[in-house]
Amino acid sequence: MKRYILPLVSIAVMLGLASCSDSKSYSELLTEENHIVNDFLSQHRLVDNIPSDTVFEVGPDAPYYCVEDEGNVYMQVLDAGTDERPSYNDRVYFRYMRYNLNGYVVGGDNVGGGNADNMNSGSTFFLFGNEYVETSTQYGMGIQIPMKLLGYNAKVNLVIKSQAGPTADMSYVVPYLYTISYYKPVI
Repeated sequence: MKRYILPLVSIAVMLGLASCSDSKSYSELLTEENHIVNDFLSQHRLVDNIPSDTVFEVGPDAPYYCVEDEGNVYMQVLDAGTDERPSYNDRVYFRYMRYNLNGYVVGGDNVGGGNADNMNSGSTFFLFGNEYVETSTQYGMGIQIPMKLLGYNAKVNLVIKSQAGPTADMSYVVPYLYTISYYKPVI
């Protein structure tokens, strides 16, 4: 029996080492993510700064604005919404679809996920600016940035790198394209 265990353990260790050498380091994944985002943004107009008067170009041909200091979030404004903006800890409802940007690089069908197509799904909201409750952080802080700049009923396309996305997605280092509409609570 011992004669079989040692060779089996040796084979298991070699397979384990071989599988480790095929994986990418976190740094390599971040570099790959940057290439994917840059490739996507190269197909659109890009503005590196938020307009000083926060009057954005609007519509499907509007540019993507870099709206976060680290370059993790880019926003295209489809509808600027109302003049009313949320205050700290206000509940902001939203509907979204998100698409894995890797799908744009490799081509093929890029099926989105989210609640924009399903009005029977539960309410999705965050508490504006609150980084301490899961209700706000489960979707990542990147989705809140447009509400600092636009009003309720705004609709945007957001490119969100993993560092500004949901915590569960950070370790996978996958960038997403979101289409999000924001709403004020009715009550």
